[in-house]
Amino acid sequence: MQSLWKRILALLLTLAVLFSLAGCQSSGNADNPYDGQKLPVLMYHHVVEDGQECNDMTITASRLREDLQWLQDNGYTTVLPRELAAGEPLPEKPVLITFDDGYRSNYNLAFPIFQEFEAKVVISVMVYMQDHAASDFVTWAMCREMIDSGLIEIGSHTYLLHNLDERGGSFDPEGTNGVQRKPEETDEAFQTRVLDDIQLSYDLIAEKLEQPPIFFAYPFGLTEPDADKLIQELFPVTAVTLPKTADLSDGLYDLPRQTVTMNKSLDSILNPPLKTVVKAKIKDFFGLS
Repeated sequence: MQSLWKRILALLLTLAVLFSLAGCQSSGNADNPYDGQKLPVLMYHHVVEDGQECNDMTITASRLREDLQWLQDNGYTTVLPRELAAGEPLPEKPVLITFDDGYRSNYNLAFPIFQEFEAKVVISVMVYMQDHAASDFVTWAMCREMIDSGLIEIGSHTYLLHNLDERGGSFDPEGTNGVQRKPEETDEAFQTRVLDDIQLSYDLIAEKLEQPPIFFAYPFGLTEPDADKLIQELFPVTAVTLPKTADLSDGLYDLPRQTVTMNKSLDSILNPPLKTVVKAKIKDFFGLS
C-alpha cells in the first residue's frame, strides 16, 4: 500500500509539472501586463579575443556572435529593461541579455557585434570603476556612445559593493558579500555602507548619462531584505542569479538569470531536456531551489 501511495504522489507531481509547463497556471493578476509570460534572461560578463583562455566569467567574441546568431535563427527578439518597465507588449519570443561589471571588452569587442545583430543589451556597471576611470572598464563616454545607439542600457551593479576592497571583487564564501548585511551591523552602519552606496550608483548614472537607470543587478546574485525597499524604489527591474526562465507573472523584481559559459551551448540553456525541467520544477515545488 505504501508503494502505491508513492507512485500516486509521483504521478501527481509529474502532472503538476506538466500543467505548469503547458502554461495552465496563472496568477490572475489583472494589473500585470505580463501575467503568464515567460522571459529568458541571459547573463554574460567579459569577452575576450578568440584563442584566449576562458573561465566561467568569460566567453570569446566568436562565441558571442554565435549566440546572437542562434537567437536570431530561433526567432528570439531582444528586449530592454525600460521596455519592460513601461509595460510595452513583448515579442513572441523575448529574451533579455545582460552583461555584468562593465568590462572594457563590452565596448571594444561586444558592442560592434551587438550593432551587427541589432541586439539590445543592458550592461550593469560597478560605478566606482567609471568614477575612477579604471582602464579595464568602460568609461562614461563609452556608455554614452552605446546608449546613443538605441541598443544599450546602462544599469547599476552598485558603486563599491562588488567586494571591491582587499577581496579584489571576488566572492568570499566565509564572509558578507555584495549588499548583504553584516552580522550585528547597526542600522546606521548599514545605511552608510550599503544603502548610500546603492543610492550613489543610481545618482551618478543618472547624472553622467542624463537618464536614470532602470535595471539593478545584485552583486553575486545575492539579495538582502533590508536593502530591498530602496532598490525597488529606485529600480523598476532587478535580477539575481538563478538557472531558470523568469515568470513575469511574479513581477519584474529578482528576475532569475542563466549564466552563459563557453562549456554550455545556448541551445542547452534555453531548451533543456524535459528531465532537467521536471527536476527543476520539483525543486521549486518543495522550495529547494
